[in-house]
Amino acid sequence: MTNLLTPQTALMITGRSGLVGSALWRYFQNLDYSKLIGARSSECDLENWQQTHDFFHKYRPEAVVMAAAKVGGIQANATFPVDFLEKNLLIQLNVLRAAHSSDVKKLLFLGSSCIYPKMANQPILETELMNGELEETNEAYAIAKISGIFHVKAYRKQYGRKWVSAMPTNLYGPGDNFEAMSSHVMPALIAKFHQARVLEKPFVTVWGSGKPKREFLFVDDLAEACHLVLDKYDSDEPINIGYGEDISIGDLAHLISDIIGFSGEIQFDTSKPDGTPRKLLDSRKVNSLGWKPRTALKDGIAKTYEWYKKSFEAS
Repeated sequence: MTNLLTPQTALMITGRSGLVGSALWRYFQNLDYSKLIGARSSECDLENWQQTHDFFHKYRPEAVVMAAAKVGGIQANATFPVDFLEKNLLIQLNVLRAAHSSDVKKLLFLGSSCIYPKMANQPILETELMNGELEETNEAYAIAKISGIFHVKAYRKQYGRKWVSAMPTNLYGPGDNFEAMSSHVMPALIAKFHQARVLEKPFVTVWGSGKPKREFLFVDDLAEACHLVLDKYDSDEPINIGYGEDISIGDLAHLISDIIGFSGEIQFDTSKPDGTPRKLLDSRKVNSLGWKPRTALKDGIAKTYEWYKKSFEAS
């Protein structure tokens, strides 16, 4: 295998049916990659070591993007911390072991911006990792992802693997999870405002004060960044992938309301947790590789809403 990825590279995408995995699959298909390998949960349970080992040794990928993970919003993370810790640790352990035993040359582990301390300096540099306490509502998931970063680093140190880790900001787009109990803030708000408009409700209630600020990246833009990082980045330090701007949850709610056409009132339930006050990544390192996001927030929300409406109407 050469140093650069080509359309003939045997590339595995774990979690290919999820938000990130499906975007990666679309992206590489559009580049005419002819040897894509998709690890669906029905074909291979990544929490099962033997199945994972056998899958890797059957298909022999040359490169892997680890997009499989147990994910969810504040409520899901706070309610099921054992699930978020154990499932992600198992997936990571099994995939990395299988990748090593099958001699995968290039691997990209995808973490999350929640790995950084709750009160990290803004915008958040990669060096902020382990510099403070985590946000309590998602610390189990964060600890699992931090473990993955150090696991990749350990393989680099002990075996000389050219494997890397990237930390995406909050993601959204077609294929997202819109379930009320387990979704992240963006899809949760889209579903809430859509249903309120259809049912002609007088108001929509948003969790928290609306003051926290978040950064959002359209998932198709992430796919392009992953290609560049997998191909050109080589360091044991994780690399941030962000949009470059953030928005308050209150302003986001009003933006989504306008896009969907909801004309009622927006109320904020301050009895619910806000989470981290602000979470904006410093993405200068990935920008220096030649990547910038292409999709404006308003346009990305509109595209996501169109996908949601088609999916919602079909179901």
